[in-house]
Amino acid sequence: MALNYIWVAFFLIGFLVALYKMLVLGQTDVFSNMMTSLFNSAETGFTVSLGLTAMMALWLGIMRVGERAGLIRMFTKIVKPLFKTLFKGVPENHPAHGSIAMNFSANMLGLDNAATPLGLKAMEDLQSLNPKKDTATDAQIMFLVLNTVGLSIIPTSIIAIRQTMAAKQGLEHFNGADIFLPLLIITYIGIIIGMLIVGINQRINLFKLPVLLFVACFGLAIYGLWWWLSRYSPEQMSQYIGAIGAIIIMLIFVGFVLAGLIRKINVYEEFVEGAKEGFSTAVKIIPFLIAMLAAISVFRSSGCLDFLLQGIEYVIAAMGFNTEFVPALPVALMKPLSGSGARGLMVDVLETHGVDSFVGKIAAILQGSTETTFYVLAVYFGSINVKNTRNALYLGLLADFLCVIVAIVVGYIFFHH
Repeated sequence: MALNYIWVAFFLIGFLVALYKMLVLGQTDVFSNMMTSLFNSAETGFTVSLGLTAMMALWLGIMRVGERAGLIRMFTKIVKPLFKTLFKGVPENHPAHGSIAMNFSANMLGLDNAATPLGLKAMEDLQSLNPKKDTATDAQIMFLVLNTVGLSIIPTSIIAIRQTMAAKQGLEHFNGADIFLPLLIITYIGIIIGMLIVGINQRINLFKLPVLLFVACFGLAIYGLWWWLSRYSPEQMSQYIGAIGAIIIMLIFVGFVLAGLIRKINVYEEFVEGAKEGFSTAVKIIPFLIAMLAAISVFRSSGCLDFLLQGIEYVIAAMGFNTEFVPALPVALMKPLSGSGARGLMVDVLETHGVDSFVGKIAAILQGSTETTFYVLAVYFGSINVKNTRNALYLGLLADFLCVIVAIVVGYIFFHH
């Protein structure tokens, strides 16, 4: 129901703002721009779904091989103590644990082409335990919120964009990876925020040994990764990061295939059966994704985002806080709505203010601090036909808001002099 109200609000608010801009401000082209954006968003939704179909078929095919070979079950046992606490209602040895762990791993390594299909697989596994098929479960809400807090610890694309733009701006010795440590800290805090928000809402006792060990070990792992990569130049760091992702993907494929051969299963047939499931799942997503992108396009093209930004700047200034970061806020406001839109706004900030500016650095860490909440909500719940998302959207947006605050504070600590 919450998603219904917000979807309608996007259209109505966008229309009223556009009407104001036409009648009061004299911008006669605002409605034609909205219509163009609306139709383009529908086409984009369909195109994205088609691209996702191929990835879904590929990854669910290899996941089927991993399940039949027993590797997913083995992975499930490793994460069982932690996930038993976090995901209410999921049995200890259920395959959902393995799918969730695979999705989180892909997100943290920046493997976007693998993370979404694996996330959809996890939602499907969680749905198999759902007594009310049209209503989100506690476990599904926890999974979605943890996906929205920006789990990526290796921001390959952000570093690459900054390095490329620095070259265009004549910055020969620019370090595009100077945001690496801040983003590691933000990601770490974001995961804790996500667990706390949902844990409090669902009355989960997080002060248990598996959770505390995870928080401690994950913190040490992030420090170790930063310590290793920080010794290299931005170019070398980018190469190592890319190599890590590629090696992990190939290890998954080769390892699953070899395990299937050892277990004497027909690897090819199992892969094809899994790929068929991927195709049917991706097709279900199309109407949900088009609906969400259409509403977002109307809200954005009407100029609502600009008015919202001006209001935020006025409030922050009235409270007496420093407002230097405000020009980077469009990235944070757009990120829950559209990943590509936020990336475009980040590039715009980098071009306008400079890659090495304080605002440019804030924009870069805001891009990596949260996820596309509305996209994740539409795609993940749409794939399993869940219509009543309960409080998933509220909790996801609250987590986004807190992560943005953390990102700004960390940005001031590292970059404001």
